[in-house]
Amino acid sequence: MNKAQLPVTRERLRFYLAAGYALFILYGSLSPFTGWQDQGLNFLEVMSVPLHLQYTWFDFTINLLAYLPLGLLLGLSFHTQLAAIWYVLLALLCAMGFSATMEYAQMYLPSRISSNLDFVANSLGALTGTLLVVMTTRTALIARLQVHRTHFFIAGNATNFGLALVALWMFAQINPLLPLLGHVFPRDVAHLPLAMTAPAPFQWLDSIAVLINLLMLGLLLLSLLNQQRHLLATLMLVLCAVVFAKFITAAILLKSWALLLWINSEALLGICAGIFFLMLIAKDWSRRNILWGAASAALGYALLTNWIQDSSTPFAIRRLYQLQYGHLFNYNQLSQAVTYIFPVLLLIYLWRSR
Repeated sequence: MNKAQLPVTRERLRFYLAAGYALFILYGSLSPFTGWQDQGLNFLEVMSVPLHLQYTWFDFTINLLAYLPLGLLLGLSFHTQLAAIWYVLLALLCAMGFSATMEYAQMYLPSRISSNLDFVANSLGALTGTLLVVMTTRTALIARLQVHRTHFFIAGNATNFGLALVALWMFAQINPLLPLLGHVFPRDVAHLPLAMTAPAPFQWLDSIAVLINLLMLGLLLLSLLNQQRHLLATLMLVLCAVVFAKFITAAILLKSWALLLWINSEALLGICAGIFFLMLIAKDWSRRNILWGAASAALGYALLTNWIQDSSTPFAIRRLYQLQYGHLFNYNQLSQAVTYIFPVLLLIYLWRSR
């Protein structure tokens, strides 16, 4: 790839990430997408009413943090083409327009509340994200990340799509109510202080699901890396980042007795087996075999999670949260939805990379 193509390739990756994150926000803002009806509201009147007295700092913080990555990714997408003031303004206007669209659509959902404070929080979050772009570009952090991307990963737009899939996989796994590398929420979780409970039977299907999930991730990374010997280090870096993020979100969101609920023997067995098989694969498999193996893992995971393994509802475990907010239940639904569509997106990537 020549130097003239490098900026285009980098912008493609940022665009994929920004578009994917916007879809996350759309899903979280409008799910479950049922019950649409005209409630006789006027959007301009809704945006101009006095600020709600029942609006909490938690609501404000969640909405601000939700749009911060969007502003960051939009700023990264525009910053190579425009001066700082213009890409900050353009990214902010795009994020504000998207937020206004979500608030307008929520007026037609009785289960949702369209709020001017949501719009303000979203706009401040997007502005914070774009300002972070200005700070990081001045410290040459992005340039260093681009050097690592070129050194460790294969060049090309298909690789950018694959890296965006890795980020998508990590996003879904951060949810502290999902077992490590799992996709099924805890079933029949009870907490009786100082009470002896019978040990739950070992769920072999859960271990198999974790194994296949790790194989999907590992084979995806193998198809992206310039050298297969970097697989173990890259895989451990991704897994450590997920474990750290899970622990932090669990400490913030979950009750103390449920802090480590996402760690179980089924997940640990599946992870150990998956790493063992990936190390064998990295030694001998050609790129063609890696792509076929990843496709087989994706199909197996989709079959197991959609038609074989029983999945519980995300709303059944709301008692595990120390804070009861609708945002958290929407995140549960989104996390589970991502685990279902990830194999399909992986197959699309493999088709492009064949």
